[in-house]
Amino acid sequence: MKILALETSTEYCSVALDFDGETIERFELAGQKHSELLIAMLADLLRDAKVKLADLDGIAFGAGPGSFTGVRIACAATQGLALGADLPVIGVCTLQALAQAANHTRVIVALDARMGEIYHAAYEKQQAGWATVSAPRLCKPEDSPAVFGTDWLGVGSGFSAYGEALERRYAGRLQGADDAAIPHAAAIAVFASAGFSQGLGVDAALALPLYLRDKVALKTVEREQLAQAKKRDA
Repeated sequence: MKILALETSTEYCSVALDFDGETIERFELAGQKHSELLIAMLADLLRDAKVKLADLDGIAFGAGPGSFTGVRIACAATQGLALGADLPVIGVCTLQALAQAANHTRVIVALDARMGEIYHAAYEKQQAGWATVSAPRLCKPEDSPAVFGTDWLGVGSGFSAYGEALERRYAGRLQGADDAAIPHAAAIAVFASAGFSQGLGVDAALALPLYLRDKVALKTVEREQLAQAKKRDA
């Protein structure tokens, strides 16, 4: 199968093409320029691979959680490309993509969600694939769901922003942490390929984001309250 994948949920922008398990990827630090870079990166990738949209079997995208704007860009681009080429789509949770790329059996994923919170999930790789130990959620680092056993690997920016709190929470459980790990389109493609093989692709109109936070912005009074709370805790 030929699967195109997009991932823009963090400050990085990446696109990947999976050919029956062989993956090529373009990856760049985008900052706030995802919308400017994404289509050009896709065009370069398809041109270099000598592949047209009509040759694809489906398009996968990082559905979040992550940057509100970044995730919306991936959804919109996926919808536009898939509608034009009449292709099915699959959204992949960015936390699952991080677990896939970690190359470890037990993975605790934590992405910095700002406002003193993280996007959290835990996965364990089994013979049949990844099992969800703790479903994706938004929580404070100190309130992260418990896991059992040892040899867990922590991945994601949450371990950079809230490393001490997460290490206390998972004392005796963690083997280590990779706080620089970010979601990649290559992992999105690999994760989605099994779904496309099983006929689980959906209509392009269903390329929708995964939001774990109902509110994406704080009111002025809430920002002031948060700032005061941080001063008290300092």
